[in-house]
Amino acid sequence: MSRDLTSKPTPIPDGAGLRVCLVRARFNDEIVSALVEGARRGLERCGVSDITEVTVPGALEIPVACDVASASHDAVIALGCVIRGETYHFEVVSDVSSRGVLDAGLRNRTAVTNGILTVENVAQAQARSGPGDDNKGYEAALGAIELARVLDGLS
Repeated sequence: MSRDLTSKPTPIPDGAGLRVCLVRARFNDEIVSALVEGARRGLERCGVSDITEVTVPGALEIPVACDVASASHDAVIALGCVIRGETYHFEVVSDVSSRGVLDAGLRNRTAVTNGILTVENVAQAQARSGPGDDNKGYEAALGAIELARVLDGLS
């Protein structure tokens, strides 16, 4: 039996009327700004007009802002970039920020998506934050809207 492993286009969920917060890190600003552009483009395609943007210093500060934003928004999108360096710090920041973003959504029962890049080098970050629909900010935005609608249907 063969399985179709080709990727299918991501559906554009309806985000009309949803309040969305983008939580972005200032660290690696050039890459994160490109992720924000992708997320805003995705939200626009979904029909979202109520967008708040919050800037925090770095990836480690993203989870607490996501947690607070979850109380007053239908969806929260975490956007940051962690690039591997020469020390163990990369693993700590990647693991803790990822877990914190997940916990914010679970704790608040809110759609929170993780658009924090964890990459080996700048070239990988640039490849994931480009102008196309494969921009991880764009993907995180569509995922947040889709999850917000799923959670609405479950409550």
